[in-house]
Amino acid sequence: MPTIGVAIAIPEPWASELQDYRTSVGDTTATQIPTHITLIPPAQVEDAELDTVTDHLAHAASAVEPFDIHLRGTGTFRPVSPVVFVTVAEGISACEQLAGAVRRGPLEVDLHYPYHPHVTIAHHLDDTALDRAFAELAGFECRFTAEEFSLYVHDDSAGWQPTRHFELG
Repeated sequence: MPTIGVAIAIPEPWASELQDYRTSVGDTTATQIPTHITLIPPAQVEDAELDTVTDHLAHAASAVEPFDIHLRGTGTFRPVSPVVFVTVAEGISACEQLAGAVRRGPLEVDLHYPYHPHVTIAHHLDDTALDRAFAELAGFECRFTAEEFSLYVHDDSAGWQPTRHFELG
């Protein structure tokens, strides 16, 4: 049974910059995780359901127009979760609308925490490394237009691989 994820990919050059940074602070999982804003967390889906899922995602994409995203500064989920992230300063409500559309029908999932769009830059590291990431990327900033999102499938050796892209609007 494949494990899937649905996310907005961060474009270059920022995707590589953030992924390289994440690796540099010791988050070795970053090499197998493209830089992204999660729309649905990892979920297992039956192979037979993948066509239904892709049809659903195409419908969800058509319901939301492209939108601007401004990433700026850092935030953290500590002490609840050992995560430091780059914050979404603009595009929060559009991300919420898109995530809500994606998490319906065959992808209806119960979230462990309220949805909060962000870009993870350090995860499951010691406090010193998390503090370092929080401080060093506090001045990070970029802007881009979200024109699509992707369906990712997890491969045990290659990590998260985009398998299908869905244009917004």
